[in-house]
Amino acid sequence: MIRDAIPKPNEENKMKILLASPRGFCAGVNMAIESLDLTLREFGAPVYVYHEIVHNKFVVESFKEKGAVFVDSLEEVPVGSVLLFSAHGVSPEIRQVAQSRNLNAIDATCPLVTKVHLEAVKYAREGYTIFLIGHEGHDEVIGTMGEAPESMVLVESEEDVAKLDVAADAKVAYLTQTTLSVDDANRIIAALRERFTNLVNPPKEDICYATQNRQEAVKKIAAGADICFVLGSQNSSNSQRLRELAEDEGVDSYLIDGASDMDPKWLEGVETVFMTAGASAPEVVVNECIEWLKDRYDATVEPVIVREEHVSFPLPKKLRKLQSLK
Repeated sequence: MIRDAIPKPNEENKMKILLASPRGFCAGVNMAIESLDLTLREFGAPVYVYHEIVHNKFVVESFKEKGAVFVDSLEEVPVGSVLLFSAHGVSPEIRQVAQSRNLNAIDATCPLVTKVHLEAVKYAREGYTIFLIGHEGHDEVIGTMGEAPESMVLVESEEDVAKLDVAADAKVAYLTQTTLSVDDANRIIAALRERFTNLVNPPKEDICYATQNRQEAVKKIAAGADICFVLGSQNSSNSQRLRELAEDEGVDSYLIDGASDMDPKWLEGVETVFMTAGASAPEVVVNECIEWLKDRYDATVEPVIVREEHVSFPLPKKLRKLQSLK
């Protein structure tokens, strides 16, 4: 009788984690991280990196422990040292400074960012005024604008479009930062097209496949949860966009670096957690958060696959050459 009176566990009321797929590292981030790992093995510490290799606190701190030195100015790099350019790309001016200081520079720029750089050079050579849709101060934007500074105008919002001091019949084109919100970018593009009827654009859009896929997953899954955790650092543009998209779906959303950022107060009354990760967030921090929820709330994991990814990028030429010599 007493045994029968004890409530049996109700599996339906257990906390459930809807785990998005795809999530986490994209091909460009994988390539950049593998490049820095290999450079440290081949040349030994220190290896200098211009800006963070990717915008993720866990990754950066892990590489610091291995002997990587992250710098914001090449004046900090001793003459003749080994230098790695991060996944976000750099301007021609930075490349020239590296050459003048006799640095052994290895370029780990994401190929999708390189694509935007080449488009900027092409449009500038053809006499276009180029509207770059992106966020001021972001490493990728700084590098891209450096390709044709005299021809490029940064546009961050629809309000910026209204303020542009460019003739309606001017020869104009647009490019975008690769990690933007697709919806935000489309609204700005629509505003540009309304004002500039002869606006041209690259044959293939600039926002990267991984950014789009992770945003698609948020739109399809987040509304079915009580709370959303996006694994990523505060300076990660694509991770911030994921958090914003989840909020747009009416879900309380938090951008966190790992389990130490999770506040039990956020989880009061929560039955369903949606979890994803930005393109620069490693899977180890995702697993850490899952284990935290399992330990405290007996949570179960339900993977939700929205799209599969099979993209990979080759290592920089210098590193491929080193490997071929072995």
